[in-house]
Amino acid sequence: MALELRAISKRVGQITHVKETSLILEPGRFNVLLGETGSGKTSLIKLMAGLDRVASGTILMDGQDVTGVSPQKRNISLVHQFFVNYPHMTVFDNIASPLRVAGLAKSEIQGRVEAAADVLQLRPMLHRRPHELSGGQQQRTALARAIAKESTAVFLDEPLANLDYKLREELRDQLPELFAGRGAVVVYATSEPAEALMLGGRTALMQDGRVTQFGPTAEIYRRPNTLISARVFSDPPINSAPVTKTGDRVELGHGVGWQVTGAAAGLGDGAYTVAIRPNYISPVRSEASHVPMTGTVQITELSGSESTAHFRMGAETWVSLAPGVHPYRVGEDRVFYMDPAHCFYFAPDGALAA
Repeated sequence: MALELRAISKRVGQITHVKETSLILEPGRFNVLLGETGSGKTSLIKLMAGLDRVASGTILMDGQDVTGVSPQKRNISLVHQFFVNYPHMTVFDNIASPLRVAGLAKSEIQGRVEAAADVLQLRPMLHRRPHELSGGQQQRTALARAIAKESTAVFLDEPLANLDYKLREELRDQLPELFAGRGAVVVYATSEPAEALMLGGRTALMQDGRVTQFGPTAEIYRRPNTLISARVFSDPPINSAPVTKTGDRVELGHGVGWQVTGAAAGLGDGAYTVAIRPNYISPVRSEASHVPMTGTVQITELSGSESTAHFRMGAETWVSLAPGVHPYRVGEDRVFYMDPAHCFYFAPDGALAA
């Protein structure tokens, strides 16, 4: 049961929130919408769920046109980042609520609720009310409701955003298993590239109400087709700067240059934009081929076992993300080493050149 979008768009007055979008979202894997806040993820989900009307285009579920069909008649589930549970109902009744609306038999409701509760480890909480639960338990209740309903499409709009770090890690690991084998189209919106990579499946990169690239998540990460896609799929932000290629040499300026090999060696001479992710710029030289670049440290961050440094070189600010603890000092001139084997080269129009 695929969910197909054919040139759908959304406008509010003269403002376009979702530009013409065509996608085929299939069951059996996660379909991730990845983009910054305001990129159009929630707007697109509302169109797919039937909560907002499309300005143009068609939505099909299992080949049937559902463009004008209400959400109640589409057999869908929607889980937000905010806990949406009925405060006067027990956990059991919250999970059972859509099943009762659908008129299912009491015995079937009992079986589905208990099965979903077991999957999400909620069996001991079935007689509690939402105010007696932790944030993670409340969100698991909302997920259990989606599972028990056995929807044909499940939309998860940043469902872990308001949970603490440990709970997010826990539920993120569980989510692909929770919906595996259920035959539902699962759409998951996130602003975190790392989350998209962990969930796997297929990812649609979103920027300014437009899908810039769609395909297997790992492939898009390894080979973004435009500079915009590369920027969407990088956290910390990808480094980019203008370069000039002449023969087999690329010159960045400030005395920084390197010899290119592989596909990049076949590029014609001229101007390009080079881009490289922060984890390929290190304060330690581990290979002779790594290119030294000297900059002034502006900001430093220590997160767990990783060190981040923002440094200025010429007109550009660069970011290094390296494992381990490194004693950076703001204001110092520091040598960093870039691995040119992991550079992307983009043409003047922003398309991937090599």
